[in-house]
Amino acid sequence: MQLGELVQPLIKAMHTDCLAQPYLCTDATGVLVQHPGRCKSGHFWVLVAPKRHALFQFSMKHDAAAVDRLLPGYTGYVVADAHSVYDHLYGDGKATEAGCWSHMRKYVLEAEIEPERLRQPMACIQALFRIERDLDRAPPLARSRIRQEKSRPIVESFFAWCEHEREQALEGSPLYAAIRYATNQRRALERFLEEPRLPIHNNISELHLRRGGAEELLVRRHRRGRPRQYSVRIVLASCTMHRIEPWAYLRDLLCLLPAWPAHRALELAPVSWGTTSARDDVRTKLEANVYRRATLIEG
Repeated sequence: MQLGELVQPLIKAMHTDCLAQPYLCTDATGVLVQHPGRCKSGHFWVLVAPKRHALFQFSMKHDAAAVDRLLPGYTGYVVADAHSVYDHLYGDGKATEAGCWSHMRKYVLEAEIEPERLRQPMACIQALFRIERDLDRAPPLARSRIRQEKSRPIVESFFAWCEHEREQALEGSPLYAAIRYATNQRRALERFLEEPRLPIHNNISELHLRRGGAEELLVRRHRRGRPRQYSVRIVLASCTMHRIEPWAYLRDLLCLLPAWPAHRALELAPVSWGTTSARDDVRTKLEANVYRRATLIEG
């Protein structure tokens, strides 16, 4: 609990920095909440600013209020599933919805009872993912050009298939559900064609939910009703993103953070740690810290 309170200025700074990014990825999963007599269901949220931060949030309800706490006043692109809890974020002067082609692929796979009819849409989706693998390290201008030249015709072919099959699909069937999802989410699914920085899927959110241990998480709540244990998970998740060894980072972070100015807390985040830890004044503070020296004693 004490460590959770100590890292709050850092987490707040990371959250503020997330909200300044051009796009964010988010998702949520159900978790068990310890409760007298019988566990209840809560929700564990992830918010990812790719190449910068991975943040977690807990809420008892999966609702718009939880989304507002996660994304207060955000006006960039939101890569998420098509759940209605996000709908109020989108509109003029608000955030912009970006769809997930992995969710689209899941809908198509669930309609595999009709494999011959699904050959074209699956080929389109697989082609889009192959193109994106080749664009992983491409600069924005090159990414935009290749997406217009190669990905846009594939997307148009995919939705042409949807239009052709929509009248023939049996209402209530998995195929009908896939076509309905594609039709309803068309603008969101096409969004990556207009913004080269956007990913075509939200896999990074699901990856960090797993890394955060959401599937095995049992949330314990103390008398003020706040979850206990996920504050340090945020720091560790961002360490993983930046390939920082967690024990050494936490050791140095906890030596520096108590006396560190709150308005400069972002300097201690994993995204900034390479630069911060190399500074002479920081190295001097760490070398003078008696607790840190004690952990470095051999034998």
